[in-house]
Amino acid sequence: MSSNTQHDGGTLLVPIANPETADRQLDTAIDIAADRSYRILLVYVLDVPSQLSLEDGRRYLLEDEDEELLAEAAERVESHGIPVDQRIRIARGVATGITGAIEKYDIDAVLLGWRGRPPRQDIVLGNHLDRVLRDAECDVLVKRIKTPTPETVDSVLVPVAGGPHDGLAAETAGAIARHNDAAVTLLHVLDPDDPELDEDAAETLLAETAATLEGVRSISHDVVESDDVAGTITDWTTEHDVTILGVSRGGLVQRKLLGTISEAVGRHAAGTVVLTKRYDPIPSRLRRLLS
Repeated sequence: MSSNTQHDGGTLLVPIANPETADRQLDTAIDIAADRSYRILLVYVLDVPSQLSLEDGRRYLLEDEDEELLAEAAERVESHGIPVDQRIRIARGVATGITGAIEKYDIDAVLLGWRGRPPRQDIVLGNHLDRVLRDAECDVLVKRIKTPTPETVDSVLVPVAGGPHDGLAAETAGAIARHNDAAVTLLHVLDPDDPELDEDAAETLLAETAATLEGVRSISHDVVESDDVAGTITDWTTEHDVTILGVSRGGLVQRKLLGTISEAVGRHAAGTVVLTKRYDPIPSRLRRLLS
């Protein structure tokens, strides 16, 4: 375990599973942690099948390569001057290991890696991703990792629709932009057939969002009209290195709530994509009351 120095911010959890995905997750995790004075907690979850005890799982399934993966990731984080810890979690399932770590270590946000594979029935992003998105009692960031992170980030696109998770998308974009001296473009796509906002309200929303992006080199905002919101956003992603968007209003677990927009953009956007979901403690309390 790496010992972390004194830090002023919170803790960002980064569950890692292999070198390729770890590298791509850490590209973004380091930007966020450096900007927010966060420490990073690296976790490797050892998924133990039910026929083995957890103790036997550690004894027979844990490989030297797993510990080396954590050590190499921690070394990279430390090289950027960011406090880091590492843990191995033994659990019945990856999602259980991640949500248990969130609860045990008082996590402020978790950054997950997503391969962007085609959806299957009743599974939106992936078994453990869907469960973490539903159950995590912290902010959740999901980075699509099927494409490499660009070596230099010059431009960040943030589609803004006025939903409850847009603020986290803008905060994340600001962190990445400040750390890379990048420009931010805020975009609202106005659907003439089903507008959530009129043009004046959309302009006001973008201006208010821009005002939260202190210290960013350059901020522009555009309102465009199109009856294909997801397609238009996807087209705009080709002009930017990173796209960050809040998930559709209502959540990211049920496909009908994920909607055609954030899921479609997440799957088809050019370059790097990060989906954001702001933690709302009220639904979690309701789930516990009803369970």
